Amino acid sequence: MQTLLSTLKEFKLSGIVSSLEERLIYAKSNNLSYKELLELLCEDEKNTRKDNGYQRRRKAAKLPTIKLLEDFDFSFQPSIDQRSISDIATCQFINSKENIILQGDSGTGKSHLAISFALKALEKEYNVFFTTVSDMLHSLHSSKVDNSYHKKIRMLANYDLLILDELGFKQLPKYSSDDLFNVISKRYEQKSTIITTNKEIDQWNDIFDDNMLTKAIVDRLMHHVTLFNIKGKSYRRKKNKK
Repeated sequence: MQTLLSTLKEFKLSGIVSSLEERLIYAKSNNLSYKELLELLCEDEKNTRKDNGYQRRRKAAKLPTIKLLEDFDFSFQPSIDQRSISDIATCQFINSKENIILQGDSGTGKSHLAISFALKALEKEYNVFFTTVSDMLHSLHSSKVDNSYHKKIRMLANYDLLILDELGFKQLPKYSSDDLFNVISKRYEQKSTIITTNKEIDQWNDIFDDNMLTKAIVDRLMHHVTLFNIKGKSYRRKKNKK
């Protein structure tokens, strides 16, 4: 048995290693054929690899927390069309290279929805990355020092789904328009981007220092977009009152 387990480990069949003893007992008690036993073991290996892949993708996505769509209180935000949210959760928008903009005041559930969409995408084996706009722009600016800027742009361009959180929450530095444009331009009609913002689209000129680049960013994002304008109260204030 130990020789067999060692061989399985050598071939990195960890799913079979984990379930082998239990499956042998089950096969014996249920008079399974060798073929049936092998099918069970292969299914165990398949499920293990799928779960391991999901865990790797979720770790790489850098989600700040776990927020499930099933936990979102639609009754508290009646301005949100639940059917439209359910459509987004199918992740068809990623196949169609479409963007999502979640717009609304602080605490209205924008990040919750963005994270829940990310989790749905991870389940469907898409590569996802989550970052605040401020953190991404700071990272890109810093990368110019060690000449890794273009490498970072390529990485950001290649994610199936990029989530840019908190656009407009912080004053952005002068270089921000150019760097954000480079990211959005590379992803345009190639990949999907989700942006959460507390600013109306026509207020984005107030966020950046370059009106022409801002217009170019907006044009690319809005070409294929679903916009959710969340008009509602703050969940955080609701919890604080409790």
